[in-house]
Amino acid sequence: MGLINYIVGNQFRNEKAGRVIVFPGDRRGRGYLVKSEAEESKIRAFLKMFYFAHLSILMLGNFLAMEWSTGLNHELGIRTLHFYKAMSIAVGIYCIVVGVPYLLLWRSYKQEFPIFTSGLDEVVIWGNSPGQKTLIYIGAGVAALAILLGVGVFLLVRAR
Repeated sequence: MGLINYIVGNQFRNEKAGRVIVFPGDRRGRGYLVKSEAEESKIRAFLKMFYFAHLSILMLGNFLAMEWSTGLNHELGIRTLHFYKAMSIAVGIYCIVVGVPYLLLWRSYKQEFPIFTSGLDEVVIWGNSPGQKTLIYIGAGVAALAILLGVGVFLLVRAR
């Protein structure tokens, strides 16, 4: 829950107008004034639920798609020599298993978040979006992990 709390906490900012929520996927530079603590807690609960479902679909769908594509490749007799066929099957299954539920989740999210806001509460936000710095850190971490993994695979596979 610490990761979800961190992600949700990045959506709230203190501005000159007061406490502001910036919804992910909304127009850039637009935020909404949060009037009370009760309203903020309702928005936090909604965002926690959304991010939990978001991460669950991505992680569990990835595992499910990987297993189904591996099983299908074995049943069809596709060996590792036919890498492009195997990866095409994996990507197709991933798009179905993860893409459809995620698309439905995103559609319901876009329909629900206007319930928590009013056009009168809209304020202009200056500067970077709240999640932009987090994305830079996550991207750098993923890149470093990929480099370490590549070096590890190279050291394991190299000719001796």
